[in-house]
Amino acid sequence: MTLTKAHIVEALAEQNDYPKKQSFDTIETLLEIIKRTLVSSEPIMISGFGKFCVKEKKQRRGRNPATGEDMMLEPRKVVTFRCSRQLRDKVNGY
Repeated sequence: MTLTKAHIVEALAEQNDYPKKQSFDTIETLLEIIKRTLVSSEPIMISGFGKFCVKEKKQRRGRNPATGEDMMLEPRKVVTFRCSRQLRDKVNGY
């Protein structure tokens, strides 16, 4: 099962006895802060969870999978995530 924003809002409301509207607003605010920070290319570090960073990708040669034609891919930015040791250990059952 995929965890969706609706699932997160529901869980936040249930676990903290918040109204769903307040939970939704809290999640929306958090996501907007994260988006705004990433757009400005600043890293986000959440203790015990991980670090989100924006990395620059250079222009590179690629291939159109539909036609097999060679093409140049434009430079772009990508968001990367590196999980914390605590999260990694928890995922691995340590």
